[in-house]
Amino acid sequence: MLFNSWEFVFLLLVTMLLYFNVPNKLKTLVLFVSSYVFYAFWRWDFALLMAGVSVVNYFSALKIVKANSVNERKMWLTTSVFISLLPLLYFKYGNFFIANINSMFSIMNYSRELSYLKVILPVGISFFTFQALSYTLDVYYKRTVVEMDLVRFCTFVAFFPQLVAGPIERSTNLLAQLKKHHQFNRIHFIEGAKLFIWGLFKKVVIADRLALYVNRVYENPELFDAPTLVLATLFFAFQIYCDFSGYSDMAIATARMMGFKLMQNFNLPYFSSSISEFWKSWHISLSTWFGDYLYKPLGGSRVVYTKWVRNIFIVFLVSGLWHGANWTFILWGAIHALFYLFENWGDKLLNKLNLTKIKDYTFYTICKMGIVFMGVSYAWIYFRAQSISDALLISSKIFGNWGQPLYLGASTITFALSCLLILVLLGVQILQYTNISSLYFSKSKVPPLLSSVGYLLLLVGISLLGMSSQSFIYFQF
Repeated sequence: MLFNSWEFVFLLLVTMLLYFNVPNKLKTLVLFVSSYVFYAFWRWDFALLMAGVSVVNYFSALKIVKANSVNERKMWLTTSVFISLLPLLYFKYGNFFIANINSMFSIMNYSRELSYLKVILPVGISFFTFQALSYTLDVYYKRTVVEMDLVRFCTFVAFFPQLVAGPIERSTNLLAQLKKHHQFNRIHFIEGAKLFIWGLFKKVVIADRLALYVNRVYENPELFDAPTLVLATLFFAFQIYCDFSGYSDMAIATARMMGFKLMQNFNLPYFSSSISEFWKSWHISLSTWFGDYLYKPLGGSRVVYTKWVRNIFIVFLVSGLWHGANWTFILWGAIHALFYLFENWGDKLLNKLNLTKIKDYTFYTICKMGIVFMGVSYAWIYFRAQSISDALLISSKIFGNWGQPLYLGASTITFALSCLLILVLLGVQILQYTNISSLYFSKSKVPPLLSSVGYLLLLVGISLLGMSSQSFIYFQF
C-alpha cells in the first residue's frame, strides 16, 4: 500500500478514528491490526514472515534477560540474529550468492550450474529485520528494558507509518511511545498534515517526474554522451533524495498526526560540507544503526589506525550490500569509504600545515559543499546503474566527448519543468538551511498567511503535476 494512494488515506483515517475513540487498553491493538492490514494489503504471507521475525526477537530478548550466564546470553543473541537474518539472506541475497558461485564455476571451467531461486523480495524486509534486531541488541547491551507485551512489540516492529522504508526506529523511542495513550491534538495533526503535503510533493511531483528522464538514460547508457549522462546523474541525485526523504517525511508526518514522534531521517544532506557530515544527514536511522551495532562493536575509532581503516571499509561495504544484492551497491559503498578516508587525510594535512582556520571561511564551506555534492553524485552512478559494466561505461563517457547535443527528454516543456522543480526544492531548502522556514517541526519565521499560501500551492502542484505510477525506490531494500 503506497502513501500516494487513496487506500492509504482511507486506512489512515479509519485508524485515527478508532485510535482516538477506543478505550486506552485497545489503542495498541488498533495500531497492530492497522499495521498488519497495511502490509498484508500487498502480500499476506509475507506479513506472517514479519510476525515470525518479531516473535523470534521477542522471546530471544526474554531469554537473554533470564539467562544465568554470559555464554547463555550470547547464545540467545546469536540465535536471534541468525534466525532473523535467514529470511533476509534467502529472499534478498540468495540469487546474488548463486550468481557469483556460477561465475566461479564458469571461470574454473566447471560445467555444473546452480539453479536460481524463484522468489519475490518482501517489501521493506531489511527495515523491519533491522528494527526487530535493534531491540534484541539493546536488551543484550542493557540499553533498554525487556518488553513483556507481545502485541505491543509486534506493533513496534510493524508500525505502519515507517514499516517499509523507515526511519528504522529504536525501542527506546517508538516502543516507549507505544506505552503512552495519545489523544487527538489539533496542533500535532496540522504539523503532520503540512509535512505530509511537502513529502508528497517531493515524491509525486519532483521525484517521479525526474525518474522519466533518469530511467530513459540509465536504461540505455550506450546511446548517450557526456552532457546527457551527467545531467541524468544529477537528476538522479535529486530524484532519490526527493523519493526517499519524501517517504520519510510522510512517515514522520503520519505518526505525528497520531501523536508519535519518529526520529528525523534527513537533515538537508546536500548542504553538507564533508562526507562525514553527509552521512550524519542522509538516512540517519541507518547510519546510526550501523554506527551503534557494527562500527562500535568493531572498535570504532578506539583502535590502531589500520584497524580503523578496516572498520570504515566494513561499515560502508555492508551498507552498500544492505541496499541491494548487486556488486554495484558494494562498489558504491567502497567509493564512499574512499571519500571518507581521503577527507580524513585532508583534515590531517590541514592540521599539519596549521590551516584549520580556513574552515571558518564561508567561501571555503560553500566550495566544500560543491565538492561533496559532486562526489556524492558521482557515486550515485554506481547506485543507479544496472550493472558494473554500465557504471564503468557511464564513468568513462562523462570524462569523454562533450561535443554531443544534450538530450532533452520527451519534450522541452517537461525538461524545463524538471529543472524548475529542482530550483523550487533548492529554494525551499535554502530557507530551511537558514532557519527561515520550518524543517520538520521547528519554528518557522515565515508569516502564517504566506505559509498557508505556500502549502496551498503545493496542493495545486500535486493535483496538476503529480504522478502516481512510481513506487518508492527504497521499497526494494
